[in-house]
Amino acid sequence: MLPNEIHRKLESIVQGNVIKEQADTCSTIRNFLCTRYTTDTTVKKDFEGKQRIKKEQGQLLKNYAIETHQFFTSIPENWTYLTRGGESRVFLHDDQKHVVKLNEGIYYTTWLEYFNSLVIHNLLFPDTSYELLGLIELDNAIFAVLKQPFVISDETADLLAIREYLEFNGFSHLKRQDYFNEELGLILEDMHDENVIKKGKSLFFIDTVFYISR
Repeated sequence: MLPNEIHRKLESIVQGNVIKEQADTCSTIRNFLCTRYTTDTTVKKDFEGKQRIKKEQGQLLKNYAIETHQFFTSIPENWTYLTRGGESRVFLHDDQKHVVKLNEGIYYTTWLEYFNSLVIHNLLFPDTSYELLGLIELDNAIFAVLKQPFVISDETADLLAIREYLEFNGFSHLKRQDYFNEELGLILEDMHDENVIKKGKSLFFIDTVFYISR
């Protein structure tokens, strides 16, 4: 069961409203975008057509990052490269307690859709919440620079345990490892044992993809 306060904030995100009481870095940039653009609810439709909007938002974000001194001109040398997945380039932060993910939001039609997903993740999974460090431009593409707690798994997460956890929090299983919260209109995709890890008795959701479907 989701706490009432979390539920209320999720509803605000779905409705495209600014969440004034959220002061974290991901919410700040998400609020900045949603005052200028409408939250999209047509999941994965007209992907190519929306690239114009995404490019426009990317330039807006770059200008914002430069003005607020959150624009990286290069990748810091004290970050250790770890791997590159389908969505992110991953580095070990120099504090050895966090990873840094460079993400260009390729699974999302717009940057607002991407930052909506990040804020939803932070509300639902605070143990692995993202902190936006800034933006960087690599190979003529804008990337979000995100910091996240580094959790080392000591056991493979059981898919049934993942399903039970999500169903307890209002997400119904759709197919494969995809879930849907009908009340909120949220789709959560690809919750397999590489995106959810187990440490001790706890599950840690480290990579999530949320879409708003209403």
